[in-house]
Amino acid sequence: MSSHFTHQKVLVIGGSRGIGAAIVRRFSKEGADVAFTYAGSKDAADALAASTGATAIRSDAAVRDEVIGVVKAQGPLDVLVVNAGVAVIDDSLAIDPDAVDRMIDINVRAPYHAAVEAARQMPDGGRIIVIGSVNGDRMPFAGGAAYALTKSALQGMARGLARDFGGRGITVNVVQPGPIDTDMNPHDGPMSGAMHDFMAIKRHGTADEVAGMVAYLAGPETRIVTGAMHTIDGGFGA
Repeated sequence: MSSHFTHQKVLVIGGSRGIGAAIVRRFSKEGADVAFTYAGSKDAADALAASTGATAIRSDAAVRDEVIGVVKAQGPLDVLVVNAGVAVIDDSLAIDPDAVDRMIDINVRAPYHAAVEAARQMPDGGRIIVIGSVNGDRMPFAGGAAYALTKSALQGMARGLARDFGGRGITVNVVQPGPIDTDMNPHDGPMSGAMHDFMAIKRHGTADEVAGMVAYLAGPETRIVTGAMHTIDGGFGA
């Protein structure tokens, strides 16, 4: 299948499962040269690489030097997608502070350092896309303060980096999913009813739908779209 992405070089940080895997499949299907990282899901990563022709790279998004090293080793990228993320939900008075710090490392520090390192070699007009969350805009239940903090931080990061890299035509955007049907948040899970109550379209989204938005933001029609949050949540935050 020939498309705008034929022969383009794409790196997905956190691509072995769920939304990340859907993004890898989408870019691979459209002719891109895709590499993706994984941390603990080796079997899933190997299967995805075998089925798509993408390159799987083991790397821990919580370790700054590993994140920077992987991006640097790829050379000039046309598209960087940072999907790696964790959710630690608990009472703020009881939550493990080490777990919070690790979440900040993965959800905030990794996207920042990956984006900056990619921009060092990225050609003019490159694309940087980070997967955030609608919880960066709205946290409607208790226990999500630390998680929401990390997703709100991405908004400021994208706005700032969009300014920093705009002179080279490099765009920086955040995609903010709501409830998406993945292993971590299945459409028929115990919280699905409560989530759907908040939504205008009362169903989980699909990973392929998120991948479609990512592909759009990486495509030729969005060269002037930057520093923006793109929410895909069925009206969860409306």
